[in-house]
Amino acid sequence: MRILYTTTIGMTMIFFRQLVKRLIDEGHTVDIATNVIAFPVDDYYKELGCKVFHIPWARSPFSKANIEAIKQVRRLAQNYDIVHCHTPVAAACTRIACKKLRKNGLKLIYTAHGFHFYKGAPFMNWIIFYPIEWSCSFLTDVLITINPEDYNRAKKRLHAKKTEYVPGVGVDIEHYSKTKIDIAKKRKELGVPENCFFLVSVGEVNKNKNHETVIRALAKINCADIHYGIAGEGELEDRLKELAAELNISDRVHLYGFRNDIAEIYKAADLNVFPSIREGLGLAALEGFAAGLPIICGDNRGTRSYARNGENALVCVNNSTEEYAENILRLYKDRELLNALRKETLPEAEKFSVDIITDRMIKILNDINDSGLEGQKGTDNL
Repeated sequence: MRILYTTTIGMTMIFFRQLVKRLIDEGHTVDIATNVIAFPVDDYYKELGCKVFHIPWARSPFSKANIEAIKQVRRLAQNYDIVHCHTPVAAACTRIACKKLRKNGLKLIYTAHGFHFYKGAPFMNWIIFYPIEWSCSFLTDVLITINPEDYNRAKKRLHAKKTEYVPGVGVDIEHYSKTKIDIAKKRKELGVPENCFFLVSVGEVNKNKNHETVIRALAKINCADIHYGIAGEGELEDRLKELAAELNISDRVHLYGFRNDIAEIYKAADLNVFPSIREGLGLAALEGFAAGLPIICGDNRGTRSYARNGENALVCVNNSTEEYAENILRLYKDRELLNALRKETLPEAEKFSVDIITDRMIKILNDINDSGLEGQKGTDNL
């Protein structure tokens, strides 16, 4: 098989290292088309022999740059058997670009890492993104969804020839579960007291990740023994620092920026706080599970796939400051409950292991390459 991955930014490819290596080891060709200026592709892929093509995608679906991107992808895709697209804009442009090529046997796969339209989503999300996905679904041979809500909606409302549920991109269980650290040394490096109750959140620092709610909860608790670390970068870093200062808890809120030692940070922490408003799945929560960290999280379509309230997590249904404060304080005081939750984390993470996901993806690729995908509602409708 000759496979082309398309994605708006190269960062997405971080999640497919094992899958791509296995495909190449099995004799297939895998190349990548992305905006390398916005975010370069990891050199790992070049070392595997993947060609990387620059495509001037823009994140806005209304950018004129996407017109040129469509033209470039149309020329490029002629050389492949399968095009596997990711991220909403790149996926829409790719499917439009490859419309006529499908008549010559090209197969199109789209992995939706969480639709922008979902139960409770802003009305504008439905107005903008739902029509795009509905129209492009007619041009999709296999639509892969990563949570049950998206899967059920896609089956009922969209028109891909085949719709699959594959729970995420996979967790490297061995890496997160078997990482060993000197906790005292790591905590000193991270600037937190050796014996404090250490909360951690991992993810981009933006409004959706909702770190502000946890910082306000920390101020509400007002316990000098509880520290909160955030690993990730984004546009709200300065705002969170200012908020911590306003609430007089700057000494207990630690922003670490982008990190390459997430497994070690998890091993140094007591609890993973995952307050996202929206998640397609939530890889950071599952990686924390693999490291043995229970979560306090919001209730969304992603976390519902694995967070079981009172078993491996405490779920904040309303995502409120009060709920986070109450649950953080509860686990701070009740270490027996914390340890009980901890025992259930690794078994849950193992259901989402990268080995399981890779096997599933290989099967989908082989099936689409071997069959005509008869049977659902696909027709060219753009």
